[in-house]
Amino acid sequence: MTSWCVGRTNYRKGKGRRMHPPSRTGRLYLFEFNGGGSIGPPLTELQRMDTAAVLDLKWCHVPVSGRPVLGMAAATGQLQLYALWESPEDQRSLQHLSSTEVGAERLLLSLDWSTGRMDGNDLRVACSDSAGCVGVFSFAEGALTPLSQWKAHDFEAWITAFSYWDTQLIFSGGDDCKLKGWDLRAGPSSPAFTSKRHSMGVCSVHSSVHREHVVATGSYDEHVLLWDSRNMRRPLSDTPMGGGVWRLKWHPTHEHLLLAACMHNDFHILHCKQAFEGDEGACPVVASYILHNSLAYGADWSRVSPGSPASCSPPSTAPEERPAEGGGHLRIQYESPTASFDTSLEDDSGRYIPEGIAAPVATPTAGPAFNTEDAASVSCLLASCSFYDHVLHVWRWDWTPERGSQEPDPD
Repeated sequence: MTSWCVGRTNYRKGKGRRMHPPSRTGRLYLFEFNGGGSIGPPLTELQRMDTAAVLDLKWCHVPVSGRPVLGMAAATGQLQLYALWESPEDQRSLQHLSSTEVGAERLLLSLDWSTGRMDGNDLRVACSDSAGCVGVFSFAEGALTPLSQWKAHDFEAWITAFSYWDTQLIFSGGDDCKLKGWDLRAGPSSPAFTSKRHSMGVCSVHSSVHREHVVATGSYDEHVLLWDSRNMRRPLSDTPMGGGVWRLKWHPTHEHLLLAACMHNDFHILHCKQAFEGDEGACPVVASYILHNSLAYGADWSRVSPGSPASCSPPSTAPEERPAEGGGHLRIQYESPTASFDTSLEDDSGRYIPEGIAAPVATPTAGPAFNTEDAASVSCLLASCSFYDHVLHVWRWDWTPERGSQEPDPD
């Protein structure tokens, strides 16, 4: 079993210079996933908490004092931490652990932990806000301690993220269309670099835990760029996505797979091997998930195996599964009952798809030929959220390349 957290917000998000701090309410849900093949839904709601609007959620990559810890960026300008507790009766719940106000009359927009490579020493949290500021906090003995805060961008700082290989280096992206790097050892008086390669606001940054110096960035300009942080003048690759790229997540164990939440153009999985080998073309899309009816916002991989597919196998009357490029397919596992509007699951022909039926796969945008010679078979569990309808989907991707040996094992 594993736990999922999802945040909900009830305000309409606008472009940065039009954002003001009226009251925004949200809710934090804790779910438990059981992929053991039981008859009931694979996701069970364990807890819900009414909160301020939730802009970002991230689990710390390592336990803290033996417990998982969740970080939440709130519309009140607070960074809030929760610990996952388990009672003697095996009941799991989130308990408030610590919080700090980053600034009055501002929204906390993103957070990141320094622990991406599973190193819990010198544990820190970075966050960004609607005033264009970035802050760094240490976390020890259950308390957050401010280390530094500075003005990083002219408008909203939509995203900040650690380099997981050198946690003294922090990236930030803002509504001023700039991607910046900050060396904490030199102080935040000036950035280590500034890139203007994105033509609109920079929304997402994620450092690879598998390859040192590799960073992925996404923007309202609808492009995913891969970078070598030693040379920020030119990206390794540039992939148009057809929608603003709000979130990017590298796969926790497969180094070439990158998940993208593309706002007006659904969710896509990129294969980035060719970019790492010097091919400057766009990264091919190997799978797309199109069953949300609203803005594609939150997305993440599960670190656990999805288990047996028996409980979600389609009945004999189900529409035939359509293979994804590379020999895989997608299955919807769960649609949350948290939506505020009536929604339906439909394929691209308008047919209803009940729970347990294979999800359709959109035809990827034409790109360079995809070489699967050394790709491994993959079975992944993913979660995705859409904005206005407040819906959470959990879906499974099974991908078996037509040929080839496995990718090298991660370190």
